[in-house]
Amino acid sequence: MAGMVPEGQSFVTSSPLQFIPWMSFSPGLGSPFPWLRELKSEERGLYLIHLLVSCANHVAAGSLENANIGLEQISHLASTDGDTMQRIAAYFNEALAYRMLKAWPGLYKALNSTKISLVSEEIHVQKLFFELCPFLKLAYVITNQAIVEAMEGEKMVHIIDFNCFEPAQWINLFQTFNARPEGPPHLRITGVHEQKEVLDHMARRLTEEAQKWDIPFQFNPVVCKLENLDLESLRVKTGEALAVSSVLQLHSLLVTDDEMHKWKVNSPSMSKTDWSHRVLQMNQRTLGEWLKKEPVHAYSPSSDLASPSPLSPLSLAPAPKMGSFLTALRALSPKLIVITEQESNNSGSTLMERVMEALNFYAALFDCLESTVSRTPLERKKVEKMLFGEEIKNIIACEGVERKERHEKLEKWILRLELAGFGRVPLSYHGMLQAGRLLQTNNYDGYKIKEENGCLVICWQERPLYSISAWRFWPYD
Repeated sequence: MAGMVPEGQSFVTSSPLQFIPWMSFSPGLGSPFPWLRELKSEERGLYLIHLLVSCANHVAAGSLENANIGLEQISHLASTDGDTMQRIAAYFNEALAYRMLKAWPGLYKALNSTKISLVSEEIHVQKLFFELCPFLKLAYVITNQAIVEAMEGEKMVHIIDFNCFEPAQWINLFQTFNARPEGPPHLRITGVHEQKEVLDHMARRLTEEAQKWDIPFQFNPVVCKLENLDLESLRVKTGEALAVSSVLQLHSLLVTDDEMHKWKVNSPSMSKTDWSHRVLQMNQRTLGEWLKKEPVHAYSPSSDLASPSPLSPLSLAPAPKMGSFLTALRALSPKLIVITEQESNNSGSTLMERVMEALNFYAALFDCLESTVSRTPLERKKVEKMLFGEEIKNIIACEGVERKERHEKLEKWILRLELAGFGRVPLSYHGMLQAGRLLQTNNYDGYKIKEENGCLVICWQERPLYSISAWRFWPYD
């Protein structure tokens, strides 16, 4: 073991972490050293980061034998029942394994041919996410306040909901509209969802609540995926004031055939010297601090990329479907559009870009769940596996039109929407106040709402996780 210490480096501590930088994968190393099981939580977390990034580098380079060894080592330390880093590592490990498996399409298809995907479970896990974390609740409160302010004095209001599955959002709006001095408007909600059963449930619940609050109401269901939606079929009537709500949906329109805009995807592995220097620095940091301060140095994109990286704030990845959709949406002359999206750049062209950005984003999501829910409940595990885990798998294992989780940060959404001819609507202080009250009332410690360029970002500690922005058609200026 002493031979692994670089020349001139003194042996100053007995911590096993000092050996990590100079350990490398080799075909003969099939299981970790015994002392790995004795690592403290933080040391184990740092070592798992090292293993994940090294393994991802091997996967990106096509070195499957070394990647396989890395996956086995990670499996010894990762656990879906462990601490935050162990849980994250388990799902990233699975995602990297899936990416490797896709190198053999026949094997991949055979292993997944009998897999059953229950839509009812997918809807259930979305509702669990709504209940366990405040993010959707905050998005709904802020969206509703923006709609109420934009629709002041309007007698006929039409709302299009691009992710219509949770009645709670609109039930809250019914109550607010009912309290208007001029009385409630005639309200029509067009709900878009790919499952008819979900929309049937929404129709029943909202109709019941509208009667309870004496709201003239009509529900128009549209069974369709957003990517296949024909906006002209939404039957927007003359005289209606139109509002659009899109919660965690619009990024699905960024899907494109990457072969048309292909960049080189392999990234050279980080040298052992670089790792030795950085892990010694990491020794006194928490996982969150390390990921926040030094994410971009853990990979080294190839210098001969044909185009700027999508991680650059001023560059936009080609998205023909998004462009045509925004053009069609603008033609409907909406008075307000409120968009909630993940605050992360998971749309990078290279695997290593996506691995590091996803580690940043999901580390914070897993961490907030760790602080909010104990480790044992089945509900938490379902959210982590069936929601976060599936998103991680899509970001890392898929390419081309299969890769649908192409999240972009707020500055890129601003650029896309302004280029499409929309003007920003500053979100009011009152909406921010309501969101803050929701956090305080429910004892959601650690969550924050911040204003950014007239938009709002929802943070866990200081890390922005979701953005909310409001837009309008220019003639309403």
